[in-house]
Amino acid sequence: MLRFDPFSDWDGLSRSLLSGQAGSNRSPRFMPMDLCKIDDHYVLTADLPGVDPGSVDVTTDNGTLTLTAHRSARSEDSVQWLSNERFFGTYRRQISLGEGVDASRISATYENGVLTVTIPVAEAAKPRRIEVAHSGATRSIEPTTVDAK
Repeated sequence: MLRFDPFSDWDGLSRSLLSGQAGSNRSPRFMPMDLCKIDDHYVLTADLPGVDPGSVDVTTDNGTLTLTAHRSARSEDSVQWLSNERFFGTYRRQISLGEGVDASRISATYENGVLTVTIPVAEAAKPRRIEVAHSGATRSIEPTTVDAK
């Protein structure tokens, strides 16, 4: 016995109308990522499953790191979709780098659907120990006495 639920059909229709997307022509909603600091560099990892490695682009401009990637839709005309939930289109994420990183030494790799970006900390931003200069003579401070008259 099949159940008819008019609200589930209305929910799907209203969601596609409000988002400006209809049918299977959906674009990615987000690019999930993690960011951590390891020693003297930051490591950003982003999940991009099914993305063509040639479409992955990592750029920096005025202290902003931009990650862009594209996943193409299946283009088979004879396909009759029973379920079509995977997003396709262009993914884009921007992160503000701040002043404490060395943007000229940023590197990136894409392997098994995961983009890994290594962001080195700038030399000027690394903590350092400052030597305190002192003379070889030892001084002592003597308490002074006040004459009572």
